[in-house]
Amino acid sequence: MLRFSTAGESHGEALVATLSGLPAGLEFDQKFVDRELWRRQQGYGRGGRMKIEKDYAHVLSGIRHGKTIGSPIALLLENKDWKNWEEALPVAIGHAAKHKEVKSPRPGHADLAGALKYNFPEARYVLERASARESAARVAVGAIAKLFLRELGIGVLSHVVQIGNARCGCKGEWKKLVELSERNEILLNCEDPEAEQRMKAEVDEVLRTGDTVGGVFEVIAHGVPPGLGTYANWDERLDGLLAQAVMSLQAVKAVELGDAITVAGGPGSKAQDEIGFSRSPATNNQQPATSFTRSSNHAGGLEGGVSNGEDIVVRGYLKPISTLRRPLGSVDFKSREPVKAAYERSDVCVVPAAGVAAEAMVVLTLARGALEKFGGDSMGEVKRNFAGYREQLQRF
Repeated sequence: MLRFSTAGESHGEALVATLSGLPAGLEFDQKFVDRELWRRQQGYGRGGRMKIEKDYAHVLSGIRHGKTIGSPIALLLENKDWKNWEEALPVAIGHAAKHKEVKSPRPGHADLAGALKYNFPEARYVLERASARESAARVAVGAIAKLFLRELGIGVLSHVVQIGNARCGCKGEWKKLVELSERNEILLNCEDPEAEQRMKAEVDEVLRTGDTVGGVFEVIAHGVPPGLGTYANWDERLDGLLAQAVMSLQAVKAVELGDAITVAGGPGSKAQDEIGFSRSPATNNQQPATSFTRSSNHAGGLEGGVSNGEDIVVRGYLKPISTLRRPLGSVDFKSREPVKAAYERSDVCVVPAAGVAAEAMVVLTLARGALEKFGGDSMGEVKRNFAGYREQLQRF
């Protein structure tokens, strides 16, 4: 089974990620992994931290001579900001006077709930682990899983469809998403330039007022064959696994698959994707997984917890982040008196970055499903099994 975990604090010495279950023989691309980390750091409305960090995934184990060797992969991402926090967050006891307490919890953050759960007198340790800085480690292992899915002809990318009240009517066409991902300058990762400018105006407004702004990102998985996931057991349904994976990201408060929100208010005749069959041969030298076709993709590539061969479409709804330059009301942990919530250097808009992190979560979920479906301890074995399944689909 493909599994991953992360460790590390926002201002600690480093983030660490492990990924186990990948077959041996997968070619590793350092530049691709670091490019994915760079994509996560971009976006209009990011804070000063992104000017400090230049994320690089240092491989500790699991990859030798440019390929995976079947054992767990361990990655280390150094925190450049650690030099400013060594005395505040030492491993040893250290000096209490140099500890930077979070004296009042931020509404909407994990501060208070975490302090109550772990019996902390203030929220520094909660902030350090609950921070979205942790998502960099997810992106690093997700990039390696992307390399795996690429061998099966599957790609996963994201774009932003809403910031604040500014919306884009973009259809998420795969070719345009590829072009977006290859840009060397990322504003808000929206494929419509006019809509992106309206989104930028939303960010400018909260910058002016000391507020923050949320939005909606869309992740599309292209080339996924039918048959990943299952309807047989509730906890193995691919739609449920994807929803949990994306919801686990910091500040994501809702997940939508396909056009769920839109079709919920209409009749069933407008919600389903009619089925057809194409007897025409492929014209692009890439044989489709199956000759069954759909008139639309309201289901977002998932029916009954199983991929159906259409693009998988997952949207994440990101609330405005909790750290405000004009803080809301809170309570001092020690005195219990009313005060303003704590503030630390932060972003005002992270929707594009959250989209990249969500790509990683979708990729890791699909890679796990692909390995459960096709199996194999080496890439050669996986690809033979995958090729056999595609032949089965063609003969159906």
